[in-house]
Amino acid sequence: MILVTGGAGFIGSNLVASLEQNGVEDIVICDQLGMEQKWRNISKRDLFDVISPKSLNDFIEENSARIVTVFHLGAISTTTEKNADLILENNFRVSCKLWSQCAKYRIPFIYASSAATYGDGSLGFNDISTRAHLASLTPLNPYGWSKNLFDRWVAKTIGTGSAAQTPPQWAGLKFFNVYGPNEYHKQGQISVVLKNYREIKAGGPAILFRSHNPEYKDGEQSRDFIWVGDCIDILIWLSKTQDVSGLFNVGTGISRSFNDMAKTIFDRLNLKPEIKFIDTPVTIREHYQYFTKANITRLRDAGYNKKFTSLEEGVSQYISNFLETTDPYI
Repeated sequence: MILVTGGAGFIGSNLVASLEQNGVEDIVICDQLGMEQKWRNISKRDLFDVISPKSLNDFIEENSARIVTVFHLGAISTTTEKNADLILENNFRVSCKLWSQCAKYRIPFIYASSAATYGDGSLGFNDISTRAHLASLTPLNPYGWSKNLFDRWVAKTIGTGSAAQTPPQWAGLKFFNVYGPNEYHKQGQISVVLKNYREIKAGGPAILFRSHNPEYKDGEQSRDFIWVGDCIDILIWLSKTQDVSGLFNVGTGISRSFNDMAKTIFDRLNLKPEIKFIDTPVTIREHYQYFTKANITRLRDAGYNKKFTSLEEGVSQYISNFLETTDPYI
């Protein structure tokens, strides 16, 4: 049995689909489906159960002998969420409890951290897991702070040297800018790839933020865009490589501009590029990231050697296999 928290979400539902394709029989999802269309992310899956977050701890206690891996991807992931108490409870305390249960019952524990822990990136994007380095990071929002807080808690716990307090395998994954199918429910938090695709298909220009930093021209702000399938490959690889533990960046190691991204969509749709720049909202302008690029040296050194999907390949797959079809769900 494999347990996936946040299994009906974007990365979680892609992981569940891959686990099923890999022959995993008993998959349990812990998530809140709500009143919208999130349920469609898992509508094709053959699941053992779908449980609520309130039932999570009791479920693990009752099924600890059957669970072989916990993928903890559930969180409040909205970077604009201002309720820090709610984020603290969901993203930190729930994670601490899960870690402790997996340590107690000797269950491998793979969890989602975030590139948001790096803040403005002025200290680089190095997945160093020492307490001193993690303490030096300054996230720009409560979401990034909560993820860094748990990374620091993990580092402190491991630092005690007690095997009894640590799962037999653990990995924290700092996801960069992920895009791909099943992100449709995320509303204002969808990838810029999907946002620009929808704008272009509606007949308008691709809308990007104007640069308010003299070091960057409009649209030359850049991100480490990573195809969701590559993220899933890393998650599956880790679950099959249980001698590997640690904190790892999950990006391509290549930074591409928003101009590149938008033009790639236009090219795939055989349209002439038309980009409109608007002011970055004042509410996020002070905390806006102009550049991200994952250092993936530690991931490569750990043994992951698969080639990453290029932006052009990923956008083409996304459009051809999902967005331009009658059923965009994986």
